[in-house]
Amino acid sequence: MAAVTKSGVTSVYYTSAALFLILGTLGAEIKSVQSQTCMQDITNLNVCAHFVLPGQGVALPSTECCSALQRVDPSCICNTLRIAARIPRACSLPALTCGN
Repeated sequence: MAAVTKSGVTSVYYTSAALFLILGTLGAEIKSVQSQTCMQDITNLNVCAHFVLPGQGVALPSTECCSALQRVDPSCICNTLRIAARIPRACSLPALTCGN
């Protein structure tokens, strides 16, 4: 077996650190792209406004609305709703209480 020299250990350390840095940067870039995609997908749901807003009297969503919703990742919708539910507390307002 070959012994690991001090310079060999240092080299492995720096290589590992560089790899960690690259993977961390890549992960941040992927998250940024996913966030931008989610924001765009949520924006595309504006075609569903007539179905979602109270008092509009629309019983069924349009084909465009269904198509836009189909393109949105479920985690994007859930995360958006979680964030929206925290806004009143952040504004020092009472928490949302929704009925059925």
